[in-house]
Amino acid sequence: MSLFTPRSRQQSDVAEGGVDTNKDAAREADDEAAGETTGETTENTVEDAVEEVTAKSGWFGWRTRWPRTARGVTIGTTVLAALLVFGALLMPNRLDRMNVQAFLRLPVEAILLAGLLLALPRRSRRVTAVVSGVLIGLFTIVKFLDMGFRQTLARPFDLVFDWILLDDATDFVRESFGRTGQILAVVGAIALAVAVLTACTLAVVRLTNVLVRHRPVALRGTLVLGTVWILCFTLGVQFGGVPFATKGNTQFVANRVQQVRDGLFDAKEFEKLAAVDAFAKTPPDQLLTGLRGKDVLFTFIESYGRVAIDDPAMAPEIDATLQAGDSRLKAAGFSSRSGWLRSPVTGAGSWLAHSTFLSGLWVKNQQRYRSLTTGDRATLTGYFQKTGDWRTVGIVPGVRKSWPEGKYFGLDHIYDSEHLGYNGPYFSWTPVPDQFSLEAFERLEHGKENRDPIMAEIILASSHNPWSPIAHMIDWDQLGDGSVFEQIKKEGTDPKEVWKSSKRVRTEYRKAVQYSLDSLTEWVERYGDDNTVLVFLGDHQPVPTVTGGDTNKDVPITIVARDPKVLDRISDWGWTEGLKPAGNAPVWNMDKFRDRFMTAYAK
Repeated sequence: MSLFTPRSRQQSDVAEGGVDTNKDAAREADDEAAGETTGETTENTVEDAVEEVTAKSGWFGWRTRWPRTARGVTIGTTVLAALLVFGALLMPNRLDRMNVQAFLRLPVEAILLAGLLLALPRRSRRVTAVVSGVLIGLFTIVKFLDMGFRQTLARPFDLVFDWILLDDATDFVRESFGRTGQILAVVGAIALAVAVLTACTLAVVRLTNVLVRHRPVALRGTLVLGTVWILCFTLGVQFGGVPFATKGNTQFVANRVQQVRDGLFDAKEFEKLAAVDAFAKTPPDQLLTGLRGKDVLFTFIESYGRVAIDDPAMAPEIDATLQAGDSRLKAAGFSSRSGWLRSPVTGAGSWLAHSTFLSGLWVKNQQRYRSLTTGDRATLTGYFQKTGDWRTVGIVPGVRKSWPEGKYFGLDHIYDSEHLGYNGPYFSWTPVPDQFSLEAFERLEHGKENRDPIMAEIILASSHNPWSPIAHMIDWDQLGDGSVFEQIKKEGTDPKEVWKSSKRVRTEYRKAVQYSLDSLTEWVERYGDDNTVLVFLGDHQPVPTVTGGDTNKDVPITIVARDPKVLDRISDWGWTEGLKPAGNAPVWNMDKFRDRFMTAYAK
């Protein structure tokens, strides 16, 4: 007897979304019951029949009136659901791997999930389908977060430590693109997350119903695909250099579980490291004796990374700026030495780099930062304060709100963006241009008569992302209260236009770093004296848009002084003479600087 009689063909058409009758619904219910695991109740079978009737008739019975359209919608929706699920499973978590080959693979997770859903009884199957859809949606959202973090921090999203950074990200959007931009970004992100979760869940549920409705075919197909996957995985079959048989999501989950586990144990490890301090028991009168009477300025230049010096597209202009600055300083009697430090972060996270540099500990995440700033580990700036021979101050124009951690760093007084006397405009994220910040330091602290020696932590923010618009150097006597920058900002570039081109972003980044370097070297030339000791460095490399995806974390560091005895104490460091470190100059991890510096100036 033929398997495809006219009647069976008609019934098959109905099963695909054709004309519905009570008999057809009963037949579908019987078929469903026959395919289910033994022991399912008649009540469940009736429920299935009712649901089949409802699904096939559609709202207002449109499926009955337009069967061909209904069939097309049914098939189309099923295909879209399959594409969505497979796309979510195959989507990489980094943009540089987003290509056609990435989606021409066979994910083992889809095969295993199909086999599980076919084996489970009805109620368990439904719960599993919903949970699986939600999990696939969550994986997809984490992949999107990974993409964003790799574009800014050159690393994936950390499920333990990075949630606080999302709040910082919204602040950055507001300060760079306005309140409207922030609201649109937040609403868009929330809407996207909800849409992904909902779509993935509905897609898995729909595919589950299709699998069960065609159980014999689905079982054979799952078995065939499973066999194909095993063979391709064993033989290492590849297309375009990408393995065809993939278990990427399994590895993705395993990596995240390990990441969470490491994060939970990291706190105890960090506490042990923080308890070890070579200078904790050193008497105050024996600390930093080689710098007594000097004004010591630790200055961070935002995003001043190795790429600015090494990249052929930027090197000529940056080199010219450093040479010009070096010439000015030499003419004023100053000498300098330069090397490299390796930052714990790249792209962003300046406070982690600052605390690493000052504490002598590798502060690689927010948990370590919080543990550090709530503990009693002394920082480099704190040791200056401990001697009682320096007034310690902070010039932090990037701080706009309460900063309780400031006291931890041993600063007697902190000047944030509201206390520098600046009445000019913001330059995107940057509240105060670097030249004005340095002039304010001169006016508020360094230029005072009959004062104690100063140790200052100065953070220059003009080279902060998005590098548009940028201030430019003007006559120091024309700075006033900063109002002069209104016209300079109007003449600057629009960040929304700049960020349409990676080439323009790189150009504006280079100009911003040049402005910061010019501000600093001109300040030393103008106000520095025999007691000035300047240590300036980058906090981290810029975002991958500028570095081209390079994961190198090196930043330049330079010490400038007029007194030759200051540089004589670091003569064994192997650093390069001048403001530009040689390519083969020593590279230290940033957390090593504190102890080496204190040792050099304690002799």
